[in-house]
Amino acid sequence: MHSRLRTLSAALGALVLLSATGCGNDDGPGGSGGSGGGKLDMGIAVANISLNFAHEMVLGAESAADHAGDVNFKAVGPPNTDGPAEVQLFQNLTARAKDGIVLENLDPPIFTRPAARAVDQGIPIVALDTSPTDGSKVTFYVGNDNYALGELMAKEALKRLGDDPKGEIVVGVPNPGTPVLDNRAKGIADTFKKEAPGVKVLGPFQTYSDPGQNHSSWSSQVGAHPKALAFLGVGDADSYNLAKIKKEKNGKWLTAGFDVDPKTLDAVKDGSNFVAIDPQHFLKGYLSTAMLIESVRDNDGKLPDGWFLSPGGVVDSSNIDEIITRQKSAKAAYDWYKPVIDKLLGDQKAQLKPLKDAR
Repeated sequence: MHSRLRTLSAALGALVLLSATGCGNDDGPGGSGGSGGGKLDMGIAVANISLNFAHEMVLGAESAADHAGDVNFKAVGPPNTDGPAEVQLFQNLTARAKDGIVLENLDPPIFTRPAARAVDQGIPIVALDTSPTDGSKVTFYVGNDNYALGELMAKEALKRLGDDPKGEIVVGVPNPGTPVLDNRAKGIADTFKKEAPGVKVLGPFQTYSDPGQNHSSWSSQVGAHPKALAFLGVGDADSYNLAKIKKEKNGKWLTAGFDVDPKTLDAVKDGSNFVAIDPQHFLKGYLSTAMLIESVRDNDGKLPDGWFLSPGGVVDSSNIDEIITRQKSAKAAYDWYKPVIDKLLGDQKAQLKPLKDAR
């Protein structure tokens, strides 16, 4: 069903591992930048190029660079979640992408000093998906309200659990300590506590981002809690592995996770997972890059200060076919998101919140 997306993702992964994605003609390093025009040298660093969420962000970022024109754009990221490896790739990128970098990571503390050094070198840095640490000198962040997305998942589960449910819900987090993921889990737990006092939330347990480790972790949790009402994950691999385990064990419990990996869309389509929560990563990648380019070309590299709130949504039986169509190519994704992109970029102040409120 999703062979085109898988092919696109594989090609993108190969490009990123070679650190050689480009937009427009290549003038070589050292773009002229600024309001004087000329080709810009920019890039994006992501935490794990093997997982769908990173592919989505890179595709969105590359699309924005293509549409802006005259941008040499380079994407880098390790093949597995490896913070130190991404730090090295990011530092290498600063030597080439002098006109600006979008930085997504899953371990903010270890990026504090590298990001600060880049800012001191005069490179505009936009934090994407994970809010920056205080010492990083990065003051502009594009991301979701992840606590609200967790609330959304819990409310979707509650719709399907009937009145006054009683029992256990098991929550998993691939990388505990990552604010994005922890906030989603907190949103889930707080919503059940408030709206379903008869439900006991267990966890969050570590489920790991590596697909193999993730499957093993969830298998252990299902084995330990066979009578649970639901198993809910807040990461990419959680979604499709929970669906796989549910099929393997003919489970009657609810399962769901985040993101729109092709296998996750298959699980929503066949009813294994009741929903997928979509953080709309393509949109965030597009917005962050478009605003970075705009700041360099129109504002001498001065980025806004604060948290630019990017929306998310629910994928369920009512819109699954539409989302599958959206995911067929970067162009299809852009066409689907274009009205939202135009609205958000057309009134940027309306989406800007204090950075301290990011969650």
